Amino acid sequence: MRAAAIYARISSDPSASALGVSRQIEDCKSWAHKQGAVVAEVYIDNDVSAYSGKLRPSYRRMCEDIKQGVRDGVIAWHPDRLHRSQRELEDFIDLIEATDAEVHTVTGGDYDLSSPHGRLFARMLGAVARHESEDKSRRITRKMAELAQQGKRNGGGTRGYGYNAEHTKIVPKEGAIVKEAAERVLAGDSLRSVCADLIERGVPTVKGGPWTTTVLRTLLKSARISGQREHRGEIVSSGSWPAIITINQTARLRSLLSDPARRTNRSPRSYPLSGLVNCGLCGARMVARPRDDGSRRYVCAKGPNFVGCGKTFQLAEPLEKLITEAVLYRLDNPGFSNAIARQASTDSGAEQIEKDLQDDRLRLDELADMFGRKEIDAREWSSARGPIQRRIVESERRLGALTGTSALEGYVGNSDALRGQWNSLSPARQRAVVAALLDSIVVGPAVRGRNKFDPSRITPVWKV
Repeated sequence: MRAAAIYARISSDPSASALGVSRQIEDCKSWAHKQGAVVAEVYIDNDVSAYSGKLRPSYRRMCEDIKQGVRDGVIAWHPDRLHRSQRELEDFIDLIEATDAEVHTVTGGDYDLSSPHGRLFARMLGAVARHESEDKSRRITRKMAELAQQGKRNGGGTRGYGYNAEHTKIVPKEGAIVKEAAERVLAGDSLRSVCADLIERGVPTVKGGPWTTTVLRTLLKSARISGQREHRGEIVSSGSWPAIITINQTARLRSLLSDPARRTNRSPRSYPLSGLVNCGLCGARMVARPRDDGSRRYVCAKGPNFVGCGKTFQLAEPLEKLITEAVLYRLDNPGFSNAIARQASTDSGAEQIEKDLQDDRLRLDELADMFGRKEIDAREWSSARGPIQRRIVESERRLGALTGTSALEGYVGNSDALRGQWNSLSPARQRAVVAALLDSIVVGPAVRGRNKFDPSRITPVWKV
């Protein structure tokens, strides 16, 4: 061979050290030197499995070079470094037959694909390698499931935000950020506005980069931050590490952030009453539409895609100021405080739901322990787990339905606290507070000749 290719591959290299492929290359070069072969190029696919079916860029490029006659042979450490897929092997056999290229391996001998015997040997090796990969995959999958059932982590990978590398202790500064983000999103802040704030404050992600809505959503939906173990998207047991937020909060976050109706591609709100203002003439929802001078206003729009009458307009700033004052007054009203307390005790039952949820989690843990001690088999574990898991899903659904109440936490009977923070809250957070109290805001028709803001046109429709 006067222009040979060395091909090296390793399936998994989480540390990105490339030591596995380096050893392969060293052995291949040593073999080539002894055989008098000239190595023209080394082709490397690091951390890429041949069994998974994922694209191997360097392998594809090597095959194209052989097809074009640029390379006249291949040297690999072992046949299974080249192929673990019978389909891919057959294509490679066709390529070698068409080009007369040589194939040699350091530990598997000559790989003569030009003869029927050589092709039979290659296919047998490929079948054995495929079986080994499938068996390994099965063992790993079963091990991951067993660890999940026992509330243990898999290990490896990137450090989880909020915890140390061993995932045994909370990193105080990061834990505080997790709690803050969870509370803000449950209270009505958008993912985008929370990310923008964290970036502005110079708070990095676990990898040191800026926050994105995808990264924050993944973090907040993760069961691990409430001390729970998740497997294939399902919470299966309590974890062996401390919780940063409560189980209740995780259930509500997962429900909120998994809602398909939730819009995730919008810009941060600039109209805190958007979606709440209705026209008093036709009843249509008024939309945010600024005037030519840039002044914000709510408009009953008509025309394509709109069903309004087009006759009602209201400047945003005075309306928002009036509604803010009404909300603050409402929060300090003793009658309202009593109504909220009654509603919380009769409608939500959050404490009891959370207690039931925790009890069922403990039952799952007990089942996992029994399975680990071989007191029950897999069929018995699966049969007993089914009804418990269904109760857990229902409890999470009921907790998720309580998401909106978080917007008022700490403010009922304490409007001074909200007044002091109001201007610093994002429009999305302001809207969440208003929406927790109001079903809608009806804007009546304007009186001809009256240009100033007229509070008598505004009718709040309270929920409680």
